[in-house]
Amino acid sequence: MPITHRSLAANGITLHVAEAGEGPPVLFCHGFPESWRSWRHQMEALAEAGFRAIAPDMRGYGESEAPPAIEDYTLLHLIGDMVGLLDALGLHQAAIVGHDWGAPVAWNAALLRPDRFPAVAGLSVPFSPRGPVSPTEALRRAGRHRFYQLYFQEPGVAEADLEGDAEVTLRRTLWSLSGNPPEAERWRPDLPEAGFLASLAEPPALPPWLPAAELAELAAIYRRTGFRGGLNWYRNIERNWRLMAPFAGLTLRQPSLFITGTADPVLGWTRPAVEALPQRLAGFRGAVMLEGIGHWVQQEAPEPVNRALLDFLRGAGIASN
Repeated sequence: MPITHRSLAANGITLHVAEAGEGPPVLFCHGFPESWRSWRHQMEALAEAGFRAIAPDMRGYGESEAPPAIEDYTLLHLIGDMVGLLDALGLHQAAIVGHDWGAPVAWNAALLRPDRFPAVAGLSVPFSPRGPVSPTEALRRAGRHRFYQLYFQEPGVAEADLEGDAEVTLRRTLWSLSGNPPEAERWRPDLPEAGFLASLAEPPALPPWLPAAELAELAAIYRRTGFRGGLNWYRNIERNWRLMAPFAGLTLRQPSLFITGTADPVLGWTRPAVEALPQRLAGFRGAVMLEGIGHWVQQEAPEPVNRALLDFLRGAGIASN
């Protein structure tokens, strides 16, 4: 199935959107540092199965608009983008799927707008309700002052670290958080004094799931855009915690699914949230744990991820053509 591209006005900005197939719509939200391309395998599989796959470059990424103000990247802006995108496409509803930072967008879009998002799947980052203190404050209280999310807070610091050579940054990031490195070389979120890039290992060779042409395409995007748009999402973690206060205690009732890899470093601090999903999600249909797979689960293991998503969508009543 061909993947087509266009730009649409949504929520006051312009979003670049990739689309494939016809049928019930499924909206894909990517994470950091990625683009719509991270969903290429799922778009092809879902289109062939009779669904309409829709994958935007998220706010601040790729061909989509990147507002200059940090405060324009809150979770409410990001959810508003997805609602606005449905409106621009003339769609009342779509199942929503998110990976990495796209997962909180998907979870909370479904939580706040169940009328627009009747089913939700999160990859790598589980649903987590608003806590009694902000995540950044919790990290500081725990003494984890070198945790990467805190390192990303100061504007300009991470940009200088990551933008020296975009291809090196992306190659090391994609390798070090994947399931490919030996355990001793796998990424740790508490960074050395030298910063984020210094926490990443150089791969001896590109893994089969990351062809050189794909890496080159992604690097070309980041050489043009830089990393600031995606980093600004992290700079709103504290603000998001404050903005979500009115919605504390809401229950996500739609059919929901979680997919991750057992070798994903993110499990090191999210495992309690993963184990709590059956209690927190009223419509939870289960967790798919892919043995030996790392953080880039939909790219490292596209076939089992595609099967899980198709089974989930059909079981949730999202019928294909």
